[in-house]
Amino acid sequence: MRLTLLCAAALAAPLAALGSAAAQSLAQRVDRIRNGTVRLSYTARPGVCGTGRNISTHSDGQRDEWYSECQDGPVRLVLERKDGRTVDIRAYVGGHWRGSADVGLGQWPAREAGQWLLAVAEAGGPAAEEAIFPATLADSLETWPHLLRIARTGAAEKKTRRAAVFWLGQAAAEAATRGLDSIVGDDREDREVREAAIFALSQRPRAEGVPAAIQLFEELLSGS
Repeated sequence: MRLTLLCAAALAAPLAALGSAAAQSLAQRVDRIRNGTVRLSYTARPGVCGTGRNISTHSDGQRDEWYSECQDGPVRLVLERKDGRTVDIRAYVGGHWRGSADVGLGQWPAREAGQWLLAVAEAGGPAAEEAIFPATLADSLETWPHLLRIARTGAAEKKTRRAAVFWLGQAAAEAATRGLDSIVGDDREDREVREAAIFALSQRPRAEGVPAAIQLFEELLSGS
């Protein structure tokens, strides 16, 4: 009986530790890693495919006579950690891992991975700008409200704000156009960020972006 109890106790400890690790969020798992290369993956949103770092979008209307080698995910993320901070982020779509990393975190829910990336972008730091694009690739995550918040945060680095503005222009939501309008029309905004917003408007669907851009140009000219 005593031997049985000892064996049960010995098995319970690693199982409890495993359960504890499984319950941790992605942010908690990453924060525990002080230094090294970290890998993880998550599901790409529909229409995203890649052959490694060559990432693109495609439609479902491909003809039977032609097949693309572009793979529909997953998104593969590589993080470089130094002194408890994420200092570099690299994103790939499709393909296979080569070699090994210091830490492999496996597959994560796309929504959680995308939210973590947006949190990195909002927090600032060396990898803030690099976190934005892979966040936009995550399945089941509406990114435009977060991108607008980053774009309008004066404390964020200018390059991070410009990246947020650019990807806001790619977002599939009419509200994204209104968000870009608000940036261009705010004369308190940084000039480069406003110019980035004008360009992003030009990337919106014609029915949304062109009228808004014309109106804003007229307002800017009348105020000059």
